[in-house]
Amino acid sequence: MAFQRPSLQTLIARVQSDIEAGLPGSDARLRYSLLDIIARAQAGVVHGLYGHLDFLSRQIIIDTAESDYLERWAGVWGITRKVATAAQGNVTFTGVDASVIPLGATLQRSDGAEYTTNAAGTITGGVALVAVTAITAGGDANAAAASTLTLMTPVSGVDNAAIVDGNALTGGVNIESDDLLRARALARIQAPPHGGADFDYVQWALEVAGVTRAWVYPGEGGLGMVVVRFMMDDTYADGIPLAGDESTVQSYIDGLRPVTAAVTVAAPVAVALNFTLLVSPLTAAVKAAVQTELAALIQRDAIPGGTILISKIREAISLADGETDYILTTPAADITHATGQIAVMGTITWA
Repeated sequence: MAFQRPSLQTLIARVQSDIEAGLPGSDARLRYSLLDIIARAQAGVVHGLYGHLDFLSRQIIIDTAESDYLERWAGVWGITRKVATAAQGNVTFTGVDASVIPLGATLQRSDGAEYTTNAAGTITGGVALVAVTAITAGGDANAAAASTLTLMTPVSGVDNAAIVDGNALTGGVNIESDDLLRARALARIQAPPHGGADFDYVQWALEVAGVTRAWVYPGEGGLGMVVVRFMMDDTYADGIPLAGDESTVQSYIDGLRPVTAAVTVAAPVAVALNFTLLVSPLTAAVKAAVQTELAALIQRDAIPGGTILISKIREAISLADGETDYILTTPAADITHATGQIAVMGTITWA
């Protein structure tokens, strides 16, 4: 039988009954009497102890353990929480030739995210390409190509605005959540490493910071070929990794794979799944709820080369908080994707 924590009122009643049983003729339920006060005080202490037992009952099993206890459970199997990492990349400075951008110069994005130069750079031919790293680790510091960063302290001969180059600033990921850590630990327990089995590649990919989903396709491309595709849902809006992320995962898996396996790591090709529907009531809150449910469905069910069922789409709309009725025009049938393609959330036309 599962552990059941008694309520405070139940414990008070139990202590009152025990007192009355031990002191025949007494009334421990008389409000504000000494016996009533003693019963309530003791019940309060016991209720707190039951609360601690309730907490511990969740920590002794890995599928319900929280944070610190979860990390200890995962550590038994050699799995550690993936730490947050800082975004990195190159930016282009412009200015007067021979002007020097110093090491450690700080730049700021319009939203306040800050970066520092990894090395000094010298303006040559009017420009200088300088590597920068985000000061605060996490996915929020990733920046798209052509984004503008501004020097917080002006440098003589150097324009204040620097432009992120075409490779963007990538690699910034948030610390791994409890849910993702738990999933990896359970996968390790349920499917121990087999030195190159198909699920090994999935687990290896998931060990890389920022990777949230992964799939393996043995034999795709020929005998001995293995293709690994992955997503980074907490790092990018559409979850699609960039070229730098592909290289990181490729290098990590290359250090673990069997020497006879030819492994290719690739990001899925995003295919926007658009919707045309009318919901009732057509309020901002209901539209937001529908969008949230559809986005969750896509992240939950979408796989490279997979199918999004129209029945699941209809179910997601019906689950939206506040929705009472709807008419779905697009899509009108199951959506199937080609090899390597994956559904990502598109636009909703409310008509």
